[in-house]
Parts: sequence; C-alpha cells; structure tokens
Amino acid sequence: MFMIPRKNRDLWDDIFDDPFFREPTFRRHEESRIMKTDIKELNDKFEITIDLPGYEKENLDMSIEDGYLTVHAKTSKENDNGDGSKFIRKERFFGECSRSFYVGEDITEEDIKASFKNGSLKIEIPKKEEKKALPEKKYITIE
Repeated sequence: MFMIPRKNRDLWDDIFDDPFFREPTFRRHEESRIMKTDIKELNDKFEITIDLPGYEKENLDMSIEDGYLTVHAKTSKENDNGDGSKFIRKERFFGECSRSFYVGEDITEEDIKASFKNGSLKIEIPKKEEKKALPEKKYITIE
C-alpha cells in the first residue's frame, strides 16, 4: 500500500497520522482533544496558542526539559451544592491534562514568553539559528 501525500502536507505527516503511531491509551487521546492547539511559524518565532476554557492562570504550569516544553493544566470538580440534584449529562472536563512540544535543546525558559487571557494560553518561542555542521570544504585552484 502506498501513501499519497495530501495537498499542503508531506509524506511524513500522513505516515505519523496513521493510528499505529498514535498514543495507545484513551486518556492521552482525550487530553490532546481538551488542549486544542494552533502552532504558527513566523519569520523570527513560533507562536503556540492553546485553548483552555474554564482554567485559571494559577492552575497552569509550564516547564522545559531536554528540549521539550510541557504545558500542564488542572481544574477541580465543581462541588456538590447539597440540593439533592444530580447530573443527567456532564460533558465538561475536570482534572489534569498536559501537552509537550519539542522546541529544541538551545531554547531556555528565559527565551519563552507566555500570556493567558480569556481562556487562551499564547506562547512565543524564538527561532534560533541551527548549529551548522562542519564548514563546507573549499577547493583551491592550482595553476
């Protein structure tokens, strides 16, 4: 079976979208759906925007380790008000979730800027020049 890349995607995107490469547990799949994320590339930086409706800034943590930026969010369950009522359906998520993004080993916590407003976390990560391999071999003309 051959995988034909779709328009504006490359072959690797299609391969890694295959269910074989997805996380095996339902919980991981659920967490990624909770933290809906957009990543935008600009000339000098990347912008990550994560929707976290219902979360408070105080319940968000970000850390960086081994080139991975991890965003962790938690929200607590609403307390029972003691009126004897019960939920017939409950679709809002309560608990903890996290996502990790590879940002490179050269990025430090001082490089990253983050803001949280109206349930949306915006993270800015500067682009750093890639370390170049050994200099290109140059030849000298012999006369």
